[in-house]
Amino acid sequence: MDATEKTQSIESVNKAMSIKEWVLILILSIIWGGSFFFVGVAVKELPPLTIVLGRVALASMILLAIVYLKGERMPTSLGVWGSFLVMGALNNLIPFCLIVWGQTHIESGLASILNATTPIFSVVLAHFFTQEEKLTLNRISGIVLGWVGVSILIGIESLRGFGLE
Repeated sequence: MDATEKTQSIESVNKAMSIKEWVLILILSIIWGGSFFFVGVAVKELPPLTIVLGRVALASMILLAIVYLKGERMPTSLGVWGSFLVMGALNNLIPFCLIVWGQTHIESGLASILNATTPIFSVVLAHFFTQEEKLTLNRISGIVLGWVGVSILIGIESLRGFGLE
């Protein structure tokens, strides 16, 4: 990749977000954040793996419906399905199992705070593992604001059970 292609690639990564993208992020945050509440309720009656199975199965059915409604077809290659299996396990199954199991030991507010730190740590790790995502003053400000925002929105009192067990 020459210098011009690299610059174009970086510019396409760092483009400004549109209103539509901000609205989609807002909707995602409501759905994602609300799941901690519902898991907190469900974990009182159901075992963690049952909750994860229900969540993943429901998401799979919705995604399958979207694929067919768009007129697309599911892949037939075993290699692609193997990749799906690995991605699904690493990005969904294992983290969801750990989060739901964790909510049997801590409050859902604390679980959501800990989960909300994922993008904050991603920015920091991207600095060390990529060439295009180095820390800048704006990104460092975003990290600080992210920590403050998570603490304010969820509430400092949610940290009261942290580290006791």
